[in-house]
Amino acid sequence: MKLHKINPAGLKKSIICKNVTSTLIDKSIKRTYMPKAGDVAIFRVKEIGKHTRIQTTNGNNRYILPGDLIMATFGNRYATEQLEGYVPTKYSSNYHILGQGGVVGKMASIHNKFELIGPTSLSLVGYVVDESGQVVNSKYLGHEAQMEYISPRTIPIPKVILSLGTSMDSGKTTSAAFLTRGLKLAKKKVAYIKLTGTAYTKDKAMVRDYGAKMSLDFSDFGFPSTYMCSTRELLILYKYLLEKAKSIFPDFIVVEIADGLLQRETAALLKNNVFAENVYGVLFSSADSISAISGANMLKELNYNIIGVTGLFTTSPLLVDEVRKQSEYKVLLGEDLMSKEIIDTLGQNIKPEIFENKVAANNGLC
Repeated sequence: MKLHKINPAGLKKSIICKNVTSTLIDKSIKRTYMPKAGDVAIFRVKEIGKHTRIQTTNGNNRYILPGDLIMATFGNRYATEQLEGYVPTKYSSNYHILGQGGVVGKMASIHNKFELIGPTSLSLVGYVVDESGQVVNSKYLGHEAQMEYISPRTIPIPKVILSLGTSMDSGKTTSAAFLTRGLKLAKKKVAYIKLTGTAYTKDKAMVRDYGAKMSLDFSDFGFPSTYMCSTRELLILYKYLLEKAKSIFPDFIVVEIADGLLQRETAALLKNNVFAENVYGVLFSSADSISAISGANMLKELNYNIIGVTGLFTTSPLLVDEVRKQSEYKVLLGEDLMSKEIIDTLGQNIKPEIFENKVAANNGLC
């Protein structure tokens, strides 16, 4: 086994690899080793397509050019407005950047608007390995020592508010940020968690800037993405994120789940009693009036408290009027969410018995 040293001076290291300290790569296994989500590798840029930059370890976005070497991880991606891709099941001479935070795989489909551009393509140079020759995996990297000490019920969980939506780009993150701003003005301490998605820190940075005392996402524990994770794996990840958020003793934790209600991981989590146990209410975002109503109805059937409906449709007075006339749901505009009076709205639109019954029914589950 012959290992090679990485020259960091000529390497662009993606943010998902921020905890990777090894400078060793194994080129000999690139044709035989079958990667898993989170496995770290060195790639050479072949051709620039959709992704012209990667987010590096300091959070800055750096342009990439043909011939550049980048450190990234294999992962899956589900993005209805962008592309779909998976960890490869066999060696290929051509891989694709699936996400700007450093997620690489094989593209399966791309939105029509990017069809002429296509994905940015890469070649595999070799896998990053430790001194024993084991491939480095980013998941939980740097957190191993603390994992065994985390208990799911160490501290009582604050009230969890979910930010959900009809699909990608329906306004979930903006709604979460606006809500955080309003709660901060109401003198409440808020933590934010983005539980699912693909690694890129823009969303958690936005909510932090709007007032979250702590802002976290799945990539803080080394997950390049959460697409194709099992429900059990997501619940374990959620437990660790909750424990970290609870360390600041927040009044509320705003939890955003990527994509729409029909997406694989979102649907599984919302139907899971353990996940639903401490959900106080749901803020539901939509791009249009009919999906705002139908999506909220779906959540109501799952026994979730609907705080209100919001999102992109609220920029149209006509769509707002349709929802108000055709449903019982409270429409929350941006100024409503960012007002300190939002704390009163929460109290008016939450049915305490639903929240309390959930906690009682699921008490003891883990």
